[in-house]
Amino acid sequence: MNDDVYYRLAKVLDTLPNGFPSTESGVEIRLLKNIFSPEQADLFCDMRLTFETPAQVAGRTGRSLEGLEDQLKSMGEAGQLFALQLGETWFFKMLPWVFGIYEFQLHRIDAELAQLCEEYGPEYARQFYAHKPQLMQVLPIEEEILVQQEALPYEKVSSIIEQGQSFLVNDCICKKERALLGKPCDRPVQVCLAIAPVPGIFDDSPHGRVLTREEAYDLLRQSEEAGLVHLTGNVQNGQIYICNCCKCCCGVLRSINELGIPAPDVINSHYYAEIDPDTCTGCGICADERCQVGAIEEGLDAYYIVPEKCIGCGLCISTCPAQAIGLIHKAPGELSPPPVTEDEWFEERGRQRGVDFSHYK
Repeated sequence: MNDDVYYRLAKVLDTLPNGFPSTESGVEIRLLKNIFSPEQADLFCDMRLTFETPAQVAGRTGRSLEGLEDQLKSMGEAGQLFALQLGETWFFKMLPWVFGIYEFQLHRIDAELAQLCEEYGPEYARQFYAHKPQLMQVLPIEEEILVQQEALPYEKVSSIIEQGQSFLVNDCICKKERALLGKPCDRPVQVCLAIAPVPGIFDDSPHGRVLTREEAYDLLRQSEEAGLVHLTGNVQNGQIYICNCCKCCCGVLRSINELGIPAPDVINSHYYAEIDPDTCTGCGICADERCQVGAIEEGLDAYYIVPEKCIGCGLCISTCPAQAIGLIHKAPGELSPPPVTEDEWFEERGRQRGVDFSHYK
C-alpha cells in the first residue's frame, strides 16, 4: 500500500461529524502516518461508529475472521479504535479525531507526534468550531450555583459522578503534549477523569489510576483549587469524562485565547459570572489568577466581566475575598440545550456540516 490509504483514511475521518480538514502543508497525512500503519489505516476505514464484535466486522466486510480480533485489540491498545470487553466478548468501534484518536494517544505520544499535533491543532480548530453543536460544555463549581437557581442534571458535576459506577484518572494529553514541546504546565497534570456506568470496568486498565467515587470528588475539588475548568461532553445523558482544563495547555481553551474564536462557538455554557462593583475591592485575583479565558477586565473603580467572553465556570467566585462575584443562570433565550445523547450530537453535527456519514453508523 502507498499513501493512498492515508488519504482515504483522512477522507473517512472528515466524513464523520467531527471532521478532519485537509491542509496545504499535508500535516494531517503525516499525522496519520505517525499513528497508523497502512494495514491499520485500511482496517479503520472498514469500521463503524457503533460497537461490533470481530465476527460482525468480518461478516459485514468479507474480511477473514482469523487473526481479526488480535488486529482490532492491537488497534484498541494503540488508541486507534475504541475497544471494550464485556465478559469474554470484545467490541470495537471507530473513533473521530477529537474526542477520540487524539486523546487516546496519551500513552504513546512523543516529541515528534506532539509537534505534528501542535501544527495541526489550529487548522483543525478553525474548521471544528465553525459548526455546532460544540464538543464540550462547562460544569460550573457546584457550590457556587445559588439555591434558587435550579440546575439541570447535565449542568451539575454531582449528577455525572453519582450516575457513574467506575472512575479512572489519567494524565491530560494536552499537558503532556505541551511538556514534550518544552512548555510544561505548573498545574496538576493527572486530572482527566474517565467515567463508566459499569462497575469494575477499569480494574484491569494498564494505564491510569482507578478511583472511588469519593476520590473522584476529591480530584474535582483539587482541580477547582488549582484553577482548572471542568469540561464534559456536550450531551444531556451519557457523559464519559470530565476534563479539568487550563488556558496554557487545553486545546479547547487555547482556541479561545490564542486563535480568537468566540467562546460561545467553542464551549456550551449555561451560566455567566457577574461582579458587584460596589462590593469589589479591586484586588484583581479573579482576573490575574483564576479566569482561564480573559473574560475579566479592570474598570475605573472595579473589575467587570465581559458577558460574551465568560464561560460560567465559577472559578473567579470561589476565591473572591470580598464575595463580590455571583454566578447567574442564562435566560432561556440565551441557552443552547445539549443534544440528549451522543447519537443525537452526531446527527445534528453532521447536519450542520452537511456531511452524509450514514455509511459509518
